[in-house]
Amino acid sequence: MKRITILGSTGSIGRNALDIISQYRNLFKVVVLTAGNNVDLLEKQIKSFSPEVVAVADEKAAGELRKKIGRRRNPSLDILSGKNGVAEAAAYEGSDFVLSAIVGAAGLVPTLSAIRAGRTVGLANKESLVMAGRIMTGESKKNKVKILPVDSEHSAIFQCIEGHGISDVKKIILTASGGPFADRDIKELNDITPGEALNHPRWKMGKKITIDSATLMNKGFEVIEAHHLFGLPSKRIDVLIHPQSIVHSIVEFNDRSCIAQLSVPDMKGPIAYALTYPRRLKNVVDGLVLQDVESLTFKKPNNKCFPCLSYAYTALEAGGTMPSVLNAANEVAVNAFLKGSIRFTRIPYIIRKTMEHHTVMPDMELDVVLEADRWAREIAGKVVGSLNKK
Repeated sequence: MKRITILGSTGSIGRNALDIISQYRNLFKVVVLTAGNNVDLLEKQIKSFSPEVVAVADEKAAGELRKKIGRRRNPSLDILSGKNGVAEAAAYEGSDFVLSAIVGAAGLVPTLSAIRAGRTVGLANKESLVMAGRIMTGESKKNKVKILPVDSEHSAIFQCIEGHGISDVKKIILTASGGPFADRDIKELNDITPGEALNHPRWKMGKKITIDSATLMNKGFEVIEAHHLFGLPSKRIDVLIHPQSIVHSIVEFNDRSCIAQLSVPDMKGPIAYALTYPRRLKNVVDGLVLQDVESLTFKKPNNKCFPCLSYAYTALEAGGTMPSVLNAANEVAVNAFLKGSIRFTRIPYIIRKTMEHHTVMPDMELDVVLEADRWAREIAGKVVGSLNKK
């Protein structure tokens, strides 16, 4: 029986993982759950899965959970709190597999903690590779740890190249749904509301990643993630808009033949594959009925309307701390948009301005990466403030 840690169990990926585990309790035992501050849902998960350790990033919320659970009701449960508590939970020695599903930069330190503890990692937290890809991959090699991709696109590539050497690959093509505004003209993007941007046509995801999908920043992050996972330069990583979200990515080999991975758009597929690799569970997602698929279409992204994707390529080429700055500026901008403080079209503006102010530093040390993250949040916050004064 595989013993499972889920970092970010109350988010979309975490909930889907627990749905799978609940159907295969003979194969999995949940030993660690972590959350940000959603202790009401976490309490329900604790009752259902009886973990040995839980951690809550928010100290106040952790106190609330301790009151809800109580030592008399569950004397053996260890409740940790704060950022250090989440990192400690990620390294729990009683775990075999860590699903890293915390959203944003907050997932970096816990994911590194799991890798350094020698745990196999299922990576849904793309931001950790964006910020510190060289550190993450270096630590995985040092500790002989597998990083199994959970993003649907990277899981697709991983499956397509299984049995092949990366030297056989000419390029990889990441597909993108394009979000809800793929066919909009740039003049139509100014007055988009958070509610409209959160109405994704294909996927059910958390708020932050849904906005990133609408701006194509999510795809930009995936380009950087693919670079670190598969060791390919940016010029061999392409992106195509594929609104049907049936083809999850494509690998083109040196002989110009292509292999693609197809399925209905459902994150349970890549989550289950990471949980059971190299085996596969039965009937995890609905079957793909090809005769009901009217068409599969592909087109190049519109970088004029959605420049965030090009900023990711720029950050990857710049290297060092620039990807960390890209990620931090994006988090600040997306949060401001969700709060109604800025327009949708100001998200890329804030990112670009923050990147323009940054002097790239080597990214070999975690402290340097985290300082770049802190600096970028400060600068991006000032850019947001300047916009609100106009």
